[in-house]
Amino acid sequence: MRKVIEFRKLLGVDKAVTLSELKSLYRNFMKEYHPDKIQDDELQKLEAEEKSKRIIEAYHFLVSIAPETIASNLSDYVNTTTNSNIADIQYAVKRLRIDFTDGSAYEYFGVPENTYVKLINADSQGRFARRHIYTSFLYRNIAKSALVL
Repeated sequence: MRKVIEFRKLLGVDKAVTLSELKSLYRNFMKEYHPDKIQDDELQKLEAEEKSKRIIEAYHFLVSIAPETIASNLSDYVNTTTNSNIADIQYAVKRLRIDFTDGSAYEYFGVPENTYVKLINADSQGRFARRHIYTSFLYRNIAKSALVL
């Protein structure tokens, strides 16, 4: 959750921001901090480059967790979480990553360590995740499903 808060603060938005507002803010920031805009001062150019990289990262991250993005990808998410088995689980600082056998991977934010421990020790990790993780935490898709030919 710290990452979410940090990126929202960087762009000056709250959790109710829409995709169109994010896009507008992103464009305005990039106009202001684009490194090509600075010609004379190399130090300022490097600072602008770092700032623009951070803005790009924040924008893409916030778009991935925006309610509109989640709503538009909900059917894929439900299909993955109900029909695919868990292939791998990783946990670090309240962030849980679950990789699925269909090639998808989702990152969940704000997951307490005790929930992760219960998931690992569950008789059925899929059932535990469906009941306690998939609909309980903010998430984003971090790996697209493998294409079925």
